Order: sequence, then structure tokens, then C-alpha cells
Amino acid sequence: MKLMSDRPARSLRPAFATICHALCWFALPAAAADTSAWDGDSRSAVRLLAARPDGSLLRGGIEINMAPGWKTYWRYPGDAGVPPHFDFSESENLGRVDVLWPAPVRFADAEGNTIGYKGDVVLPLRVEPKDGSRAVVLRLKLDYAVCEKLCVPAQAKVELPLPGDASAASEAAVARAEKRVPRPVALGARQPLAIASVRHEKGSAQVSVDVAAPAGTEPSLFVEGPAPDWALPLPEPAAGAPQGQRRFVFALEGLPPGARAEGAVLKFTAAAADQVIETTFRLE
Repeated sequence: MKLMSDRPARSLRPAFATICHALCWFALPAAAADTSAWDGDSRSAVRLLAARPDGSLLRGGIEINMAPGWKTYWRYPGDAGVPPHFDFSESENLGRVDVLWPAPVRFADAEGNTIGYKGDVVLPLRVEPKDGSRAVVLRLKLDYAVCEKLCVPAQAKVELPLPGDASAASEAAVARAEKRVPRPVALGARQPLAIASVRHEKGSAQVSVDVAAPAGTEPSLFVEGPAPDWALPLPEPAAGAPQGQRRFVFALEGLPPGARAEGAVLKFTAAAADQVIETTFRLE
């Protein structure tokens, strides 16, 4: 853009600066971007998304986009791999941030059975400001891994003010991901997708889980221990389930040294079609 003059009259500068400061300050919320810049390479890239606030709670998302054939890991990676690590310590006015996890996919390959995502995934964020009258500047340092035939460590640094001026596309992307986040459901609940029963005999290494699922669907089931250092195997389909249910079994293996199975609380995540739930169970 060509300026009318590159030497404005000296007497107008203070007034011009005052007006510009006021106008720019009021324009910030409306002009704020709804996404950060991408940070990545030819294998994967990361950015932050802004979504509409939910009352005093701010919403957003971490989008990880991967090249065809590449994958990244869930919070529990399965037989191999490392989960993402999130560092928000450089953020401004951040009281608390929760990273939510949409339902993952199971992969069987040379690494064994791993759990994660391919293509594009958005991890929803729930953000609480320290001071609700001021914006949050969310700064994320993300350490993660992406794998094709070999696994490669990756890092991204992204920044975004919240609340941002969320576009329809940004809001829709976060909302879609939120719908894939498991909702808590009690053991034995009577609904289309539920953990119908969990059986474990004291002293036995085997756990049996029956999952009620909508007709015509093949549910997937994941299990996590009470701490990240529990490396439980993935539940495998088995015969013998009641009509309308699917049975899965797994062994209580991969416990950390000194850990006892009795009394431990396991978390089950089940997914079928567009439904995702999670249920906890205490081993006797």
C-alpha cells in the first residue's frame, strides 16, 4: 500500500498515536486469529485452534496433521511408542488446562499392537484463566513421536491467544473432536454401548470383559492401569459372550515392579460407530 506521505506533520504524531492505540486495543479481540501457525515438517505439523468459550471456560484444540502412512500415539501407546508430552509452562494468565483424548485406533504392525491416530487428529482443550477479565496466551511446547516404518521424535512450539475469534471451521473441528471424547458410563449401564461386566478371580492373571454394543458394530476396547507405568496388553476378542455382547480378554501383565493387581482401578475405553465411553473397575 502506498502512503500519502512518509513524513507526517510532527504536531499530528501524538494525536495519531493516541487514536491508533485506542482503536488497535479495541480491535484486538475481533482481529485475533482462530489458529496458530503450523509448526512441523514433511512428516507432521502441529497448530492450536480456538473455539467458542463455554461460559467462563475457554475451549480450543491441538491439531496434529500427519502425512499419509504416518501415525502418532494415544496417552497409552500400547506395546511400543511414547505418548505426547505437553508443556504449557510459558503460557500467560493460565490457571489450568486439560487435554482431552478422542477415541484412538488400534494398529497391528511390526511394532506389535499400538494405539494412536493417523491422518489428522484434534485433541480438545479446556482452559481456565487465572484472571477471567484477561485473555490467556496459550504457549505449547509439544514433544511427540510420529512413525511410519521407523519412529521419529518430533517437537512443535505454537502460540495462540484465547479466547480467539473462532471461525466456523475452527469451532466445527474442535466440536467434532469433543464428540469423540469418551463420556463416563457406569459398569453395567443399560444403553447401546456399555461395559456390561468385568470378571476377575482373585489370584488369576486373566480378566474377561463383556461389552454391549449396537447391532451391526464391532466395538474396540482399550484398558489402562492406575498409573502410566502400567503396560497392560490390549484386550483381545474371545468367544462366549452373551447374545448382543462382545467378549474381550487380557492378562494382568506389564505391571511395574512391586505393584499388586488386587485393589487396582482399571479404566476401560470402548468405542463403536460414533459412540465412545469409559468405565472404571476395581480389581478384587
